Amino acid sequence: MKFLLNKLNPWQYLILSFLILIFTGTLLLKLPLVKHQAGLSWIDAFFTSTSAVCVTGLTCVPTSGFNVFGQLIILFLMQAGAIGIMTLTSSFLLILKGNVGLKHRLFFSKMQENLDLSDARIVLQNILKITFITELIGAILLSIGFVLQGLSINKAIYYGIFHSVSAFCNAGFSIFDSSLTGMNDLIKYTIGFLIIIGGIGYFVIIELMEYKKNSKRILSLHTKIVLLSTFILIIVGTLGIMLFENGKINFTDSFFQSVTARTAGFNTIDLNNLHYSSIFILLILMFIGASPGSTGGGVKTTNFFVVVSSIFSVLKGKTEVVLFKRRIPETYILKAFATIIIYFVILSTGIILLLQDEDLIFEQALFESVSAIGTVGLSLGITPLLSPFGKIVIIALMFIGRVGPSSLALATLFNRKKIKIKYPEGTIY
Repeated sequence: MKFLLNKLNPWQYLILSFLILIFTGTLLLKLPLVKHQAGLSWIDAFFTSTSAVCVTGLTCVPTSGFNVFGQLIILFLMQAGAIGIMTLTSSFLLILKGNVGLKHRLFFSKMQENLDLSDARIVLQNILKITFITELIGAILLSIGFVLQGLSINKAIYYGIFHSVSAFCNAGFSIFDSSLTGMNDLIKYTIGFLIIIGGIGYFVIIELMEYKKNSKRILSLHTKIVLLSTFILIIVGTLGIMLFENGKINFTDSFFQSVTARTAGFNTIDLNNLHYSSIFILLILMFIGASPGSTGGGVKTTNFFVVVSSIFSVLKGKTEVVLFKRRIPETYILKAFATIIIYFVILSTGIILLLQDEDLIFEQALFESVSAIGTVGLSLGITPLLSPFGKIVIIALMFIGRVGPSSLALATLFNRKKIKIKYPEGTIY
């Protein structure tokens, strides 16, 4: 086993780690200690474990039906899946031993392409601090909110911890069958901001912390793009939903749905009552998703921003893409386009398979598939009605959406070969 692990490259290591965690979670959910009111089949346990590890939130059985042991297992799977097995392991090694081995640091550095090896140790030291401090603050605020909602103190604290972890991890699991429908504004805004913090990525958070200490520090291009794209998407989503719903949905719920659609999966309204225009906005937000290095999925805000900027550059007749006075290398542009196209191809395949096998109308299959590959968790209520084959399709989309098509492709490449021969250019009309 040790020999096999030594032969794996970082991307294969990542995929194997997630698979092991998913199968482990499936076995844990089938333990005699875990009870579910409606019973739990193997396929439903597998589906729930995948959804938790891939921080999606789609459920074929209600989370409220699990006993405390079952819910705690889901809580653990969400936390481990969000941080990432390798990152979590390295972080705990750092705490327990005071250092991280060169192999762990090298693996972590490779997984985060723009992270220098010398910075890996600093990042690992901060990941657990950011995660648990943010979740603690969120749990306190949510506990107060649930007390105001009428829950007992013990239940409010438990619900506060569970929903804080679920929100920061962008998982979308809720102990309430109707998610957060009917909750007070303190709960909605706390959940919303936990989703945003978890979705912008660890590196952005760490850089903002450094910027607060030294205001003369210049923010990186990555952080500027993440913050700008996140702000624009939230505002456009909020105003779009309010506009298309003709004032039927207030600002708070519109803001919440705009935020949660980008990989979190909570809802404060019945999505089946939304106008098709609002559904379309949610689909776009789900497809784009969160930012690199975050707990969320999707094609990533940076990829989307680079692609849109590239299109505008072409329309303006420019030969280079320049953002914030920085030229974007062609390799990044190609990666951004490739990622979005691969997502689209995989998504289309999933939709076709669902339409072929399931008794679904097109918008149901489309919404469920986008939600799965974007690791969002929003649903029009069809997840429990899926056949075993339909559940397998959604499981595959959730897994691919979490590890990323690029990671799946890179897992087959042991060495990257540089092209040493340059061919003459050709003309295409």
